Amino acid sequence: MIDFTGQAVIVTGAGRGLGRLYALNLAKRGAAVVVNDLGSTMRGEGVDSTVADSVVDEITAAGGRAVASYDSVDTPAGGAAIVAAAVNAFGRLDAVVSNAGIFGSVAFEDLSHDDWTRMLRVHLDGGFHLSQPAYRVMKAGGGGRFVFISSSAGVFGQPMEAHYAAAKAGLIGLTNVIAIEGEAFGIRANSVLPTGFSRMVTETVGDEKFLAESGFMRAIRPELVVPLVVYLASTTCTFSHRMYSACAGRYARAFIGLSEGWLADADTEPSADDIATHLDQISATEKFIVPNSIVDEVLEVCDRRGISAMPGDADVEFPEPQRS
Repeated sequence: MIDFTGQAVIVTGAGRGLGRLYALNLAKRGAAVVVNDLGSTMRGEGVDSTVADSVVDEITAAGGRAVASYDSVDTPAGGAAIVAAAVNAFGRLDAVVSNAGIFGSVAFEDLSHDDWTRMLRVHLDGGFHLSQPAYRVMKAGGGGRFVFISSSAGVFGQPMEAHYAAAKAGLIGLTNVIAIEGEAFGIRANSVLPTGFSRMVTETVGDEKFLAESGFMRAIRPELVVPLVVYLASTTCTFSHRMYSACAGRYARAFIGLSEGWLADADTEPSADDIATHLDQISATEKFIVPNSIVDEVLEVCDRRGISAMPGDADVEFPEPQRS
């Protein structure tokens, strides 16, 4: 059994829905949990401290350890306060599940600047404001785990959600850099693309009859997302820099691959017409690598060109990218 005894975990947006389920399962497995939630609406309006308090009460009633946090992730002070709550209450911080967020559908052409910045401020800025102080604590403590809750909307797109998709895609970039820089300090960072029945679904769909009768809606029970998030937050998870999708009991790795493409002759000046001529080869996906960082793309091109990416005779080793 994956055990969190003696560990402290922060879960943001833990008062309702998926966040609440993450917090309860982590506590059941022995984690001391910071239950962070403003108690606002899905659009980020209002506050209600009883939302976080109720989850803390559930955990403590079952014999677990938990404290409530009502700070918002959308400011540096808020992120620092959430991390301080873990350190002050439990003396350590071992994992962060960055789950807090807001949601609201609007057509791209009608999207206001305020709606755009508000969404990024909570999701993307919030991920940064929380993870930076947490990273420092984990580095000093010898390691830790980050699980960023992203979205398939950010990876694949979702109509009416330009602001949400952009913010969620940004979290994947943040995850990747934390994974690279944290590797030397025992810090692992991965992201999850969850699909689970929650306020987000009910407020987006709105059709109660459809929600009640849809087989898909019954299949995406939020409890089915929990195992993946809990695993990635545990010390059993030894890898980093990955994203996984959880949907209706199907768990799968999602990845960004780089195709072999077309390599123009080194002594030519390719034109737009050449791109058109070689477009099928450029667009093919059959042969690809999954880069560990931007370095892999540079090294792959240098290798094919027969040139060195490093000045002089520098002897530098990089992890091998995954190939298919």
